[in-house]
Amino acid sequence: MYAVRLLEVLVQAGSHVYLSISPAGQAVFREELGIEVDLDAFDPASLWRTDVLDLGFLQRAEATRAASGVIHYCHYKNLLAPIASGSFLTGGMVVCPCSGSTLGAISHAMGENLIHRAAEVHLKERRKLILVPRETPLSLIQLDNMRRATEAGAIVLPASPGFYHGVKGIRDLVDFIVARICDQLAVPHNLMRRWGEER
Repeated sequence: MYAVRLLEVLVQAGSHVYLSISPAGQAVFREELGIEVDLDAFDPASLWRTDVLDLGFLQRAEATRAASGVIHYCHYKNLLAPIASGSFLTGGMVVCPCSGSTLGAISHAMGENLIHRAAEVHLKERRKLILVPRETPLSLIQLDNMRRATEAGAIVLPASPGFYHGVKGIRDLVDFIVARICDQLAVPHNLMRRWGEER
C-alpha cells in the first residue's frame, strides 16, 4: 500500500520515477493487494486497481494517464540500468517497503540486484536514500543494520504512522508515512495536517 500510494503522489507531483521491483516485492503485491505484477513485461497500470482495499486512491484510467512517460521501469536484474551508475543524477531513492534482507544487503554493501546497487550508489554519492522498514519486532541484527545504514548516510523511516493528525481510516495512516517520505524528498504534497496547523 505504501509503495503504490507513494508512486501516485510522485506521479501527481510530476516526478520522473525509476521503478524496480524485486521478486519479494512482486509476492507482496500479490499477497497483500491481490495485484499481479509481471516483472519481465511490467505495465504501470497493473498497480492501480479500483477494488484494492477501497482506499480511494487513483482510478486505473487516471493513474495510467498520469504514469505515462514518468514511470521508467528497470528490471531488478538489469545492472546496466541508469540508476546503477553514480553519473545518473537523482533527487533521491526510496526502498519501500525495505525488508530485513534488503536492509542487510545495503548496510553491508553486499548487493546482488539493481535495488541494492542503486542504494549503494546513493550512499557513495551522498544522495538521499530512504529506507522504509515495516517489520516488527526488530532483531538486534536488524537494529544494527539500521544503525550502519544511518551512519553511512541513509534515512531509516519506519512505517510507523502517527495518530495525531485526525485519522479517520487506513488511507490516513498510509498517507502519513507517504507524507514523511515526500518531505524527505522535498516533494510537495497536502497529504496530512501538519502539527500545529488548524484543523
